[in-house]
Amino acid sequence: MEASAQEELSALAAIFCGPGEWEVLSRSETDGTVFRILTKAEGLTDAHTPLELVFHLPVNYPSCLPAISVTSEHLTRAQCAAVKEKLLEQAENLVSEPMVHELVLWIQQNLRHILNQPEMGSGSGKCTFAANTAVDDGLWMTLLHLDHMRAKTKYVKTVEKWASDLRLTGRLMFMGVPDSSENFQSRCGLKWKEMQREND
Repeated sequence: MEASAQEELSALAAIFCGPGEWEVLSRSETDGTVFRILTKAEGLTDAHTPLELVFHLPVNYPSCLPAISVTSEHLTRAQCAAVKEKLLEQAENLVSEPMVHELVLWIQQNLRHILNQPEMGSGSGKCTFAANTAVDDGLWMTLLHLDHMRAKTKYVKTVEKWASDLRLTGRLMFMGVPDSSENFQSRCGLKWKEMQREND
């Protein structure tokens, strides 16, 4: 890690010296440093909203952007995702210089403006991005197995909404007996014909 990044870590530890405000989660010569900052920012109401910000500084930081995770019990998943996106946009303007303290100050001053955007809404779902998964920007693959799917259309809509809220991309696969969709359609067709005969 570059000397400027080491100096920044020392400065951050001195700035965020309150109880629980600063914690180094991991440190590695190959993966860089991951640490957590607990801070507060003015939210939609005048009350201060607690924010947990996890930063992953790669070994070549500040020449590249840090990975950022945002968590708060007072924000929805969509709001946490929006805050993270805005922080990364701001970080792009600060590449090649130590930026973490600048980003923390920026979110403290701008959280209310981000939450005021129309697409944010005021949903009640809490932000539950796990810090250890949100920090890594590598490719992640998750398999969601739904058993006893009775209402396929409803399940598909629910999974699509989750993917949209979490800004995920992926595919839905329906597994089972080969050509099960054709078998299902033929059985439906047979049943429909039987029902038609009964009603005639």
